[in-house]
Amino acid sequence: MNILVTGAKGFVGRNLVENLKNIRDGKNRTRPNIKIDEIYEYDLDSTAEELDRWCAEADFVFNLAGVNRPKDPSEFAGNYGFAGELLENLKKHGNKCPVMLSSSIQATLAGRFGKSEYGLSKKAGEDMFFDYAAETGAKVLVYRFPNLAGKWVRPNYNSAVGTFCNNIANDLPITVNDPSVELELLFIDDLVDEMFDAIEGKEHHCEFDGVDAVADEKGRYCYAPVTHKVTLGYIVECLNKFHDQPNTLIMPAIPDGSFEKKLYSMYLSYLPKEKVAFDLKMNIDDRGSFTELLKTVDHGQFSVNISKPGITKGQHWHNSKWEFFIVVSGHGLIQERKIGSDEVIEFEVSGDKIQAVHMLPGYTHNIINLSETENLVTLMWANEIFDPNKPDTFFEPV
Repeated sequence: MNILVTGAKGFVGRNLVENLKNIRDGKNRTRPNIKIDEIYEYDLDSTAEELDRWCAEADFVFNLAGVNRPKDPSEFAGNYGFAGELLENLKKHGNKCPVMLSSSIQATLAGRFGKSEYGLSKKAGEDMFFDYAAETGAKVLVYRFPNLAGKWVRPNYNSAVGTFCNNIANDLPITVNDPSVELELLFIDDLVDEMFDAIEGKEHHCEFDGVDAVADEKGRYCYAPVTHKVTLGYIVECLNKFHDQPNTLIMPAIPDGSFEKKLYSMYLSYLPKEKVAFDLKMNIDDRGSFTELLKTVDHGQFSVNISKPGITKGQHWHNSKWEFFIVVSGHGLIQERKIGSDEVIEFEVSGDKIQAVHMLPGYTHNIINLSETENLVTLMWANEIFDPNKPDTFFEPV
């Protein structure tokens, strides 16, 4: 299969092209039904001759080319001007391959979009594609996208979320006039998945109720079914938490498929080089060091403990807190004794055979570096974040 992508250097185009390459090159095997031979990347620096040849050879066309922020409103004509050139080339070669059009919910001309120059230009492009389908019998997929988000969105252009991510990541000011304004966001990975569905002939169809897509198998339009409706205020609240994470060490809840998880990934893509790495506070004494690595809102915290040769650490117990000790380097001994008992259970541990050892509630425990020359390095997980006002930690030798 040969795939033509117009607007290949834009936000959506770049993400789509790179993911098509992953399929073509065998790096992504989740779509075994998609076999790609050539990817034709059309953009402003491409020639008319290239477009003509690619229209002759394409088996699927993604038309992502468009005008978003022109200097003059008349330039919006580019949203249907180029589309006409593309369709004429396909007709010239008798190529009836499926053609996808990237449109916008502004083309609904609903509510505040009723007089939008951009929306009117997008609507004109849609009508052109539907006319082309009626004339040629080719399959046309018209997608009306809401606000798009994800890595590589250009800040200070046509994405408030991209601007917020960039500015907060770089400690620049942002302006939110009304935090209660709600946006419908379509993240790029979900959009790319829908584009793969389209290649496989499994696109999602809909009709529109105002600006809302309503699933309809026989619908005239297409849509990506996974979107997120959130307020500007909540977006900024999340981004500020992400910004503060190197200081608080707290990782917010990011369930699989959640808005928060996708936004965090987007935010990280805007970090400047000097923020990609950050120092952690090492608590150092003559026994070694202890460093908190990561705290979570509902799954405890991670730390790393380094014990010098011959050193014993721990010698305490907890009522309800429990931990995992995982030795990743060195040779040590973990001892645990049930409070009120003389019975000691022992575990010899080594970085050569990595194991996780439970520190049981109600058992005093320690960890001993058995080596005379090497440090003992232990990754530790506790089921709760340490609270100095309620430490649930009581000294008692094993």
